[in-house]
Amino acid sequence: MTATDRSSQWIDRINQPFQRFLALEASSSLLLLGMTVLALAWANSPWVEAYQHWLHLPLALHIGGFELSLSFGHFVNDALMGIFFFVVGMEIKREMAVGELSSASKALLPAIAALGGMLIPAGIYAAFHWGEPTIRGWGVPMATDIAFAVAALSVFGARVPSGLKVFLLALAIADDIGAVAVIAVFYTADVSIPWLAWAVGGLVFTFAMNLSGVRSYSVYFVVGGLVWFAMHESGVHATIAGVALGLLTPARSLEAVPDRATLVQRGIRWLEQLGDAIEGGDDLAGHERHRITRQVQAVTRSTLSPIDELTNVLHPWVAFVIMPLFALCNAGVALGASALAEPVAARVSLGIGLGLLIGKPLGITLFAWLAVRAGLAQLPRGVGWSQVVATGFLAGIGFTVALFVASLAFSDPGHGAAAKVGILLGSVGATVLGVAGLARTLPRVASPAQIPRQSGE
Repeated sequence: MTATDRSSQWIDRINQPFQRFLALEASSSLLLLGMTVLALAWANSPWVEAYQHWLHLPLALHIGGFELSLSFGHFVNDALMGIFFFVVGMEIKREMAVGELSSASKALLPAIAALGGMLIPAGIYAAFHWGEPTIRGWGVPMATDIAFAVAALSVFGARVPSGLKVFLLALAIADDIGAVAVIAVFYTADVSIPWLAWAVGGLVFTFAMNLSGVRSYSVYFVVGGLVWFAMHESGVHATIAGVALGLLTPARSLEAVPDRATLVQRGIRWLEQLGDAIEGGDDLAGHERHRITRQVQAVTRSTLSPIDELTNVLHPWVAFVIMPLFALCNAGVALGASALAEPVAARVSLGIGLGLLIGKPLGITLFAWLAVRAGLAQLPRGVGWSQVVATGFLAGIGFTVALFVASLAFSDPGHGAAAKVGILLGSVGATVLGVAGLARTLPRVASPAQIPRQSGE
């Protein structure tokens, strides 16, 4: 064995654990949970001033006379979360185009259940704050964190009926649509019409590029950045630009997808030419190999829609960088008695916590039951009402989006801190009750020793 081979094996042994970690469905949620614990520990440690200094670290972009200034916390919440919501927009578009929300029969039950899962929590919160300025927090307990909910469901592996997985995913997507609408309509500051017109113009231009078949992502990146900036300056929260751009991303390939035989033949022909170019040794500068490689990429790329390609590229960055950074910036709250000492702050925390812990499962189950009772929808095959209730509790894990809405709803630091406490306690309680409910109601998977053998085996 050569030194190169030994070095390669050594690198593989180091990389394999990381590759397995990235492949785990729940790994991003574990990282998110770790960053949440770190933020809480940091905010309650003697180094809390360093935490606050890090959040308010100034960042600025200067181009000529132009300047864009943001603190690090605002950069994460406004800019990086714009990428998060761009991926959310693409997921919504894909589900509406070719997925579980692509037809009324598929979408009706999770959409109605999601509506109940938004209205009842908002109503519970509003009951605590009617007529007070803190009523603005009604949108906080409406949100569901897809990553945590799916991770909790995935713990049960093969015990989970496919219909229950589809129901939770479609429910969470419908919930995302509602959350985006709430942010756009109810958590928008004074709107600058000229800047908003520029943002809308950029979106129209993006749509025109789609129709004309422009495939260069660098062009879309530049236009998308300008749309984000115009939306940021307009007063509408800049993350709405991410959602809008995601919804404009084509869910089907922009090119005609060749049949299997044609695709394979083209790939073989170009790979054979690439092999000839490598063996020939005349292409010292690599021009011919570069041309052939681009042709191979073009052949394979025609099988992917822009949504498929961009989601697969961006999802690891969102799951393993952006969301953990967001948790680190937003989950840090002092947990001392002073956080809930003020009566209004205590009611903020209580309203949000009860909205997530009780309102979510109650609203989802009640509205789903009404839809089935009225003959508008049917429960998925193999799914019972006890499992719907348990899944409703998992939908009460409102972590990421709930924290985001809370940052928009509360300008008072004390109320914002109380909201975070309510989100954390409600989400933890919902996780425990949801997992416990599924553990009791999901069917057991027989072990190999319990499966009866066929005669003659």
